[in-house]
Amino acid sequence: MHVLFCIAGTMSRFSFALLAMKWGGAKKFSPWLYWGALTLGLCSCGPSEAVVEVALHPTNADILYIATNEYIYKTRDGGKTWQNMSQGMTHSRVIALAIDPLLPANVLAGTKGDAVFKSYDGGQRWASRRNGLDSITISSVVHQVVFVPGSSQHIFAATSLGVFESEDGGEFWRKRMEGMRDVLMVVTLDFDPRQPQTLYAGTSGGVYKSLDGAQTWSQVNAGLVAPDVLKTSRALGVTRIKVDPHHPDTVYTASLDGLYKTVDGGHLWTRIGTTLSDQMLSDLILDPKQSDIVYVSNRKGVARSQDGGATWEYRNTGLTNTNIRAMAVSALDPHLLFVGTNGKGLFRSRDSGESWETVPLNIVDVASVQS
Repeated sequence: MHVLFCIAGTMSRFSFALLAMKWGGAKKFSPWLYWGALTLGLCSCGPSEAVVEVALHPTNADILYIATNEYIYKTRDGGKTWQNMSQGMTHSRVIALAIDPLLPANVLAGTKGDAVFKSYDGGQRWASRRNGLDSITISSVVHQVVFVPGSSQHIFAATSLGVFESEDGGEFWRKRMEGMRDVLMVVTLDFDPRQPQTLYAGTSGGVYKSLDGAQTWSQVNAGLVAPDVLKTSRALGVTRIKVDPHHPDTVYTASLDGLYKTVDGGHLWTRIGTTLSDQMLSDLILDPKQSDIVYVSNRKGVARSQDGGATWEYRNTGLTNTNIRAMAVSALDPHLLFVGTNGKGLFRSRDSGESWETVPLNIVDVASVQS
């Protein structure tokens, strides 16, 4: 299996998932293979131009962070120049980035193998914040870190060991898995923006919902994962879950086996996007200003829907690599999009994906730039 991971360093995590599924049998879902698909690139055999995460500043469009297979980089000039911002980090790969929407100098980084790091100064210095995450091991992954809407102190982390909550800015973490069954890992989280006590979790066992701030969870898999499939540990590989900020009962779930939508808070899911030429989805984002505009990425590039997922069109003009690892949309300008690719770095669109341009990683010395 080490050989399989070594090969994976040159592939997208979802191409790897497909290879792994074929390795183990096309009809069989394995949690181990699911983990490998989601953490691809962590055992890369050589240098790459992979951008695995993109995080945009909430109030300054010129500032963004990216994580590659090696380091965290930051730009303050819209991508003209970049700085390596990894001082204080270990050599563990960064999988997730989160910027505090209220105090953007606070940045959190989730890693593979070394829990969570936090910077209080815009990435200049990092400190480990793993109190309560001591069970995190070298093979554990923090897939996502999210701030509760309206708070700089209240944070959740989706990890390969479950959901963790911090109410003090990451100083201490508590595990929140009450009611989660058939779950080996949690990959993605999102909130009802109007009622942040309502959370959705995308897991190795489908989707769970909490109405009490993650104190307890219940399965909401109707139309999503058949009970007989769930019981045999062959569940849906959820990759991203997003709550529509305009209609919070509408939730989208991207998976390794297609796209799903609920309009009643998870009581019933319907499969959408069946016309997409590739159903193995790597990421999902929603337009922050206008309802029903949805973007998904897969091995064929970026697809956009303007009608809540009923119809789709690919928007790849200018993309020299369509193996998409991560997507981000600006909260300030919904026409401004970024995608990180597996082999050709970062791309930007200023017209809602109609056209893309490469954003070169022109690195400057940190000491030569004022913080």
